[in-house]
Amino acid sequence: QVQLVDSGGGSVQAGGSLRLSCAASGYTYSGYCMRWFRQAPGKEREGVASIDGYGRTSYADSVKGRFTISQDNAKNTRYLQMNGLQPEDTAMYYCAARAPPVGSVLCSDDLWRYNAWGQGTQVTVSQ
Repeated sequence: QVQLVDSGGGSVQAGGSLRLSCAASGYTYSGYCMRWFRQAPGKEREGVASIDGYGRTSYADSVKGRFTISQDNAKNTRYLQMNGLQPEDTAMYYCAARAPPVGSVLCSDDLWRYNAWGQGTQVTVSQ
């Protein structure tokens, strides 16, 4: 059974850093899209960073240059390093994957195409 576990959120001051983790089990993430989404109160869930099955990363303009995806294959875990955090980054963050059995190499903007979701981890950035 495919499972994703989010962790690493917390409260920081503006300019601070956090590293989110997405631990995958039930499948090996290599070769499949994984994406981080975030949702702030009253707003739609939006994609912020992704890594496709070819290892290509992509970042939303709002986080480009501040957020970076990395991975530890031995732990089947990917990370989202977030630097230079700002109050507008405050949100619940979720990792999601287009995992087997209907998995895909490519990522998508459509939330419904992601069949595995972490439980989310809260990030709060204060002035």
